[in-house]
Amino acid sequence: MPRKFSKKYVVEDKTDGVLRFYFRRKGQPKVRLPGLPGSDEFNAAYYDALNGVMVDGKGGPKLSTKGSLRWLCELYFQSADYKKLDKRTQLVRKQIIEHMWAEPTKPGGDKLFEDIPLGSFGAKAVRVLRDRKADLPEAGNGRVKALRAVFKWATAPGVEHLTANPARDVAYFRSETDGVHTWTEEEVAQYEARHPIGTKARLAMAIMLYTSQRRSDAVLLGRQHLSNGALHFTQQKNRNRKPVRLVIPIHPELQKIIDATKCGDLSFLVTEFGKPFTANGFGTYFRRRCNEAGLPHCSAHGLRKVAATRLANNGATEHQIMSVTGHSTSKEVTRYTKAAEQKRLAKSAMTLLHKPEGDNVSEGETENKSVQK
Repeated sequence: MPRKFSKKYVVEDKTDGVLRFYFRRKGQPKVRLPGLPGSDEFNAAYYDALNGVMVDGKGGPKLSTKGSLRWLCELYFQSADYKKLDKRTQLVRKQIIEHMWAEPTKPGGDKLFEDIPLGSFGAKAVRVLRDRKADLPEAGNGRVKALRAVFKWATAPGVEHLTANPARDVAYFRSETDGVHTWTEEEVAQYEARHPIGTKARLAMAIMLYTSQRRSDAVLLGRQHLSNGALHFTQQKNRNRKPVRLVIPIHPELQKIIDATKCGDLSFLVTEFGKPFTANGFGTYFRRRCNEAGLPHCSAHGLRKVAATRLANNGATEHQIMSVTGHSTSKEVTRYTKAAEQKRLAKSAMTLLHKPEGDNVSEGETENKSVQK
């Protein structure tokens, strides 16, 4: 039932789960008021209606219908599971979910995914949302991952909004690439030729290359993390759920570049205003430096991969690489060690193709001569 509001002639209505405000005065048509009470657009429309100027504002914040997909997702956003995620992960996941629920269930249709009752939201709906990103496999996988997290929370003991996770058995798209481009040694040399030691651009590369860390960690590393010739820090990713603490010895080349470069106080890398970079700001900065070096296809994350590749090519084991990169499982690292092992095996195998000089007798002929004797 509509209820009277504190402002004269204003009533509030939540029909169909949508919060609306109306101006209702006897002898005058009902007028919908936009926005929320107290906002400029609301007040302007209210006083127009009060003065007899007919307006019909549209909008107003939509409230989710209990038992719908949006209702469940909004509860998830208030959960401890969601709040324990890193801020960046929270933002990305929220954007993915909100984009999904705002899509029509059928192209051109009026019904949105946000309004689907949970009892009707099954694996088929998850596949539809995934397949709409078939041309962007990682985006499609991101949708599946986000929905798995929502429904995993919803089915957990003590929450129990649902009994089954409809996204659990929906497979990810198989990746057709190795992801971000891994720099070649020639590309590293090309960048270094363009940005010599002493420049901030060279320091940026060195920190990424000689620590094998993500840019979210690289921008925070500073002198306060140095102790006894090593960097002591906790990685930013999953630091609130499964913190990874690392102690990485300073590579001599990195120390040389730090000593030759003007650095900040609490972070080696600082902006032109002397402030630490944000992870995104550093990504933009480094993108420009790569472009200047004629390497538009290279990125900061690719340096993390080339560092791991160098370790693998020089014989490092999976666990040795993980001790530097901070990976908690060997799934990602295995790709580097497998590629390095393939190169080593192929190199040794090629030596077996050499046929000793003077040995012109085939194996079959040797066997026949032995039988005749």
